[in-house]
Amino acid sequence: MPITQPVWSIRRICLISMIGAISLLSILSISVITLQFNKSYNANSVSQIKHWADVLAEESLIYVINVERQALLDNFSLPSHIPNLNYVHIYRTGKNDEKPTLFYSYKRNQQRTAISEKSNSINSLQIPKFSEAYLEYMQPIKVEGKIIGYIYLQSSNESITQITDQLLIISFIVLFIVCLIAIFIALKLENYISTPFYTLANTVQTAARQRNFSQQCQTMPYREADILARNINILFARMEKRIAQLDSAEQQSLEHSQELENKINKRTEALKESNQELLSTLEKLHQFQSQLVESEKMASLGDMVAGVAHEVNTPIGLGVTASTLLADRLDDIKAAFENKTLKSSQLKKFLHDGCENIAIIYRNLNRAADLISSFKKVAVDQSSEDIRTFDVKELLREVILTLRPQLHSLPYTIDIDCPDNLSINSKPGPINQILINLIMNSVIHGFEGQDHGRISITVMSLSNQLNILFKDDGIGVNESIKHKVFEPFTTTKRGEGGSGLGMHLVYNLVTQALGGSIVLNSELGEGVSIEINFPIN
Repeated sequence: MPITQPVWSIRRICLISMIGAISLLSILSISVITLQFNKSYNANSVSQIKHWADVLAEESLIYVINVERQALLDNFSLPSHIPNLNYVHIYRTGKNDEKPTLFYSYKRNQQRTAISEKSNSINSLQIPKFSEAYLEYMQPIKVEGKIIGYIYLQSSNESITQITDQLLIISFIVLFIVCLIAIFIALKLENYISTPFYTLANTVQTAARQRNFSQQCQTMPYREADILARNINILFARMEKRIAQLDSAEQQSLEHSQELENKINKRTEALKESNQELLSTLEKLHQFQSQLVESEKMASLGDMVAGVAHEVNTPIGLGVTASTLLADRLDDIKAAFENKTLKSSQLKKFLHDGCENIAIIYRNLNRAADLISSFKKVAVDQSSEDIRTFDVKELLREVILTLRPQLHSLPYTIDIDCPDNLSINSKPGPINQILINLIMNSVIHGFEGQDHGRISITVMSLSNQLNILFKDDGIGVNESIKHKVFEPFTTTKRGEGGSGLGMHLVYNLVTQALGGSIVLNSELGEGVSIEINFPIN
C-alpha cells in the first residue's frame, strides 16, 4: 500500500509562515533589546557605584585621617540617601603597610545580616564585580597620593530584575498582538490566494459532472491563477474535440461490432462443428495411446516370456538327458539281473552314476522351478495393481532373476543397495514394471556402443516415502530431448524398433499408479540419474 503524502492547505502554510517569521523576528528583537538594555544598565551601574564611591570617600576622608570613628558614625548619613545601596565598609590602613582594619560599617536596614569583611579581596574588587543579586566595588582613599584606607560599596540589582520582568511582560504582550495581526493578515492573504483556485475547481467539477467542456474559466485576478485558467481552457477545448472524435469512433465501432457479431455467429457455428470433430478425434487418440501403452507392457512381458522360456529350456533339457541316461543304465542292470550275470562292480557303477544323474536332474529342475516361480510372481505383479505387503529386496532379486536371460550374455553389471527386511505396503506391479523398463532402457539406449556398463539401484525409506535412485554410467541423454523424455513417442530409436512409450509408461506408473514423483538428471557422456519417490506404509 503506497504511503500517503500529507497535503497542506494554503491557509496553514500562510499562518505557519507568517506567525513563525514574526515570532522569530520578535524573539530576536526582544533578545537584542534585552541584551542591549542589560549592557547599558550594567555600564550605568558601574558609573554610579564609582561616583558614589568617590563622594563617600571624600565625605569620610577627614574622619579617617583624624581617626574619629564615633564622629563618623554620628554624622555620616549620606549612605542612607543613596538608592539601591546595601552595604558600605570603610577600612583604614595602619602604619608600615599593615592589613587594613574595618573602620566604619553601614547596612541598609537592621534586618539585613552583616557581611564579612572584604579586606582580603581588595585587589579583586577594585574592578566592579557583578553577581546574581548585587554589584560590589572597592576603591582606595588617598591623601596626596598616599592610600590611607579603602571604601567598599555593595549595591542591589533588584531594580534591573524588576525592569527586565516588566520588559518581558510588555514584549510578550506585543508579541501576542503582533501574532493576532499576523493571523488576520495571513487569513486575508489566504483568502485572496485561494479564492481563484476554488473558482477554478468548481468550474472543473461542474464540467466533469455535466460532461460539458464548452464552458470557459473566467479571467483570474493574478498571473499565476490566470495562467492555470488559460491552460484549463485549452484542456477543455482539447477534451471537447477528443470527445467528438470518440463519439464518431464509437459510432463506427458499433457498426463494425454489428458486422463482426454476424461474422462471429457464423464462425462460431462452424467452430462448434469442428470442435465436436476434434473432441471425437482426441478421444480416439487417448484410447489409441492407452492401447499402445498396454501393448508396450504386454510386449515387455512377451520379451520376458521368451527369455524365461529360453532359459528354462536348458535345465529341463539337461534333466531330460540325465533321466534318459539313468533309464538306459537301469535297463542294463535289469537285463543283467534277469540273466543272472549282474556283478557287484556293475551294480556299484550303476549306483554311482544314478546318484550323479539324480543330482543333475534335481539341480536343473530346481533352477527351472526358481525361474518359473520368479516369472510367475513378476508376471502376476505386472498384470495386477493390487496393494500388498512385500519385501523390497526380494522384489529386486526377482526382477534381476527374471531379466537374467536377456542380461547374462551382456558385459553389464547391476549393483543393488537395499536394506534387508525392508517390507512395505504398496503396489509391487508398477514398481516391477518401472524397474524392468529402466534397466532395459539403460541396456538398449544408455550403453549403446559401449563394451562395459554399470547400473546401480539404491533404495531407502524416508519418512513414509520410498526413495529409489537409479543410475547408469552410459552415454546420457541429449539436451534436445531431456525436457521431453517422459512424453509419449519420444525415442532415439525411431525406425529401429523403438516405440517411445517406455519412459512415458514409467512416468505414468510413478505419478498415477503410485502417486509419487520422478526426476531425471543427465549430462551428455556422464550417464543418467533418475530419482523416484512415492508414499508407502
